[in-house]
Order: sequence, then structure tokens, then C-alpha cells
Amino acid sequence: MGRLEGKIAVVTGANSGIGLASARRFTAEGAQVVITGRRRPELDAAVELIGGDVLAVQGDISNLDDLDRLFETVRFAKGRIDVLLANAGLGSLEPLGGISEQSFDKTFGVNVKGTLFTVQKALPLMGPGGSIILTGSTTDATGTAAFSVYSASKAAIRNFARSWAVDLKGTGIRVNVLSPGPTETPGLMNALAGTGMGEAMVAGLAAQTALGRMGDPDEVAAVALFLASDDSSFMTGGEVYVDGGQAQI
Repeated sequence: MGRLEGKIAVVTGANSGIGLASARRFTAEGAQVVITGRRRPELDAAVELIGGDVLAVQGDISNLDDLDRLFETVRFAKGRIDVLLANAGLGSLEPLGGISEQSFDKTFGVNVKGTLFTVQKALPLMGPGGSIILTGSTTDATGTAAFSVYSASKAAIRNFARSWAVDLKGTGIRVNVLSPGPTETPGLMNALAGTGMGEAMVAGLAAQTALGRMGDPDEVAAVALFLASDDSSFMTGGEVYVDGGQAQI
């Protein structure tokens, strides 16, 4: 019997990277999974990779109408949510002095506004024993060159979990943050490649970890499974780092 047998899980940003790896692992552990992402071709490819009982709904979490459509689909098709992995997020490398208003609005619109309303609109479908997992980052607690807007958005995610754990007191719903370090996701690798110094920057990120390497999305997904399952039933308001020691040393 899988660790998520009989559970309904919703994963945002599941078309690639950590979201996709987590959706695959949740499905393998018995969950019925609903995934969402902005790009239909990648979302369709994710459905094929995940296999099993998976439902895909295209949408952008910064668009509240898309979120309403997502959760109305979940309500109609599944009736409830046991696990919510609010994973969708983005960021760009821009140093202070070169940050544009458009980039700021896009990053906070998805990472902060989108995460907030993803959780808020999912709550009516959740009950005791439910697990909310917010994808954070080691950048929520460390300074990172040219990444201050993204880092600030992830610091907001960290406080969301602390504050919402208090708001949810008495409901039996728990909320925790999963904070990856440098992980070989398409989003990060494409961002680094766009700098023209991709290989050097990857090597630099790997060197910052105690393990001396980048992480794999499946390694992060393994911890997402722990937070989704009843194995973490006495955890709320917390943060779990999956960072190879990067933010710990």
C-alpha cells in the first residue's frame, strides 16, 4: 500500500522540474493527482510521464480566474483535496540597479500573489489531516547576487507558512515549506544558460554545497512525499531544506 493511497493531491507548476517529479512520486504512492501549468504542450507531456490517475488543468496561478477554474474542476472531479503542493514559481537574474518593474510584478505576481490565492482557494476543499506544502528556497534566508526579487518572494513564502500555521490552528490542516537548494531543473538551467556563463555558474553553485553537487528534482520530490504523507503529521509552520547543505554551512 502506498503512502498516499486514496489521497487527492493537487500540484501546481507540475509541467517540469520539482513539480513534475513530485507529481510522479505522489502517483506512484497511490494518490490521484491533479496538475496545473501554464504551457499546454509541456503539461500534456507531463501527463504522459506521470501516468496513472492524473488530471491536467492548464492555467496561470497569478490569474485568479484560472485558479477558480482549477479548483472548480477539482471539486467536480475529485470532491476534495488532501495534499496541496503549491510549487509554481519563477524568477530572473537582475542585479540592483537593473531591476525592472515588469520583472518585479511578474515574480511577485506568481510567487507571492499566486501562492497566496492558490492556498486560499483550495482551503474550502481541505479538511483535517490535509497537508499544504509551499515550495520555498534557500534564498529565503541567504543573500544571492542579482536574485534579490526572487529571494524576497521566497522569504514571503516562508512567513506565509508561519502565519498560516496559526490561522489554521484547530482545523487539522498543516502547512510547511520545502526549500530546495541548487537543483537541476529546466527553469534554473535555462536561467543560468541565459547569462552566457552557464557551466561556470553551475560549477559555482555545486561548490557552495557540502555535498559538492547540484540536486536532482527526484531528491526534492522524496521530501515532498514525506511532507505530503502522514509521516509528517506533527509538523506545521516548519521548513525543510533539501539543499546539499548549502544554506547550513
